[in-house]
Amino acid sequence: MGRYALGDCKPTATMLAVVVVFAVLNTLTKMAFNQGMHTTVLITLRQLTAFIFLAPIAYFRERKTRPKLTVEIFVYLFFSAVLGASLTQWLFFVGLQYTTATFACAFINMTPMFTFLVALPFGMEKLVLKTGAGIAKVIGTTVGFTGAMLLALYQGPSLIKSPSPPMESVAGASPQQGPTVGHGAHRWVIGSLALLAGSACWSFWFILQSRLGKKYPALYSGTAFVFLLSFLQMAAVGLATEKDFSVWILRSKLQIITVLFMGIMGSGTGFLAMSWCIEQRGPVFTTAFTPLIQVTAAGVNIVALHEQLHVGSVLGSALVVAGLYFVLWAKTKEASDAPPSNTELEEKSKQATQTEVV
Repeated sequence: MGRYALGDCKPTATMLAVVVVFAVLNTLTKMAFNQGMHTTVLITLRQLTAFIFLAPIAYFRERKTRPKLTVEIFVYLFFSAVLGASLTQWLFFVGLQYTTATFACAFINMTPMFTFLVALPFGMEKLVLKTGAGIAKVIGTTVGFTGAMLLALYQGPSLIKSPSPPMESVAGASPQQGPTVGHGAHRWVIGSLALLAGSACWSFWFILQSRLGKKYPALYSGTAFVFLLSFLQMAAVGLATEKDFSVWILRSKLQIITVLFMGIMGSGTGFLAMSWCIEQRGPVFTTAFTPLIQVTAAGVNIVALHEQLHVGSVLGSALVVAGLYFVLWAKTKEASDAPPSNTELEEKSKQATQTEVV
């Protein structure tokens, strides 16, 4: 099994934990929006909480090993904050408000396919159409995009009769958030486009983060810097767009819990865990777990938010997941067929030499 030995299950276990955290996070976020919380306010306070949580850990853990912060590293950190912590979240939350939590999680399943396509021109992925793995990548990407378009353009009849009105119908959303009553075709398309753009930004972040990890290996410090920069970015946007300063006040226990959970578990711990998994297994492996967020969140949201489950969502999600695992099979096939790297050959040579000496 080599590099992908089954015994090395830490990255897999880590991503499974991240899946659970993100599923709960999406549900809490939707509930906070239903209480009238503004998107920009939520993201800004979330990033501030994450920075406050990570900064002391980064300082004491890496104070002797932290590399020098150069202009080049700062630029990487700045755009990592824009793509991974600011813009991606804002677009996702816009899509979340215009659709449903289950639909938003389903649409994020596009991220692995986007990551694969973005990685091609950067030389981080290869595509050889003469091999089974290459054909599987093309089929998987095509099927995945088809599923995403089905999710965006077709709802169909509901499969579940909700015992009470969906929580999306709760009044109280701010004008910036858009009305929350009903999901017309126009709103659904706007939400889908926001989720599509968010998935693209997130994919670019995975590629950027894989390079940042090599240039600035201080994982805790780098993550703390990212959230500090994201906090400053979103605070500037919020101060420029939010004329009523009362929106910055958390008015309910749910809003406080949401900000703390998102900041500590979602942004702080979750972001840190994903960055570590990217360093260990690469961006495509890490994004492969996004479909599990949908599966986990769907059951929670149907019970907690009384969301409707539509035929289009089921069919589209099935196509996205099928396309994803075509790509993952291709990745596994390539890994098993690839010749051992120079590092592996050196390790085997050392082991053989030690055996001869013994």
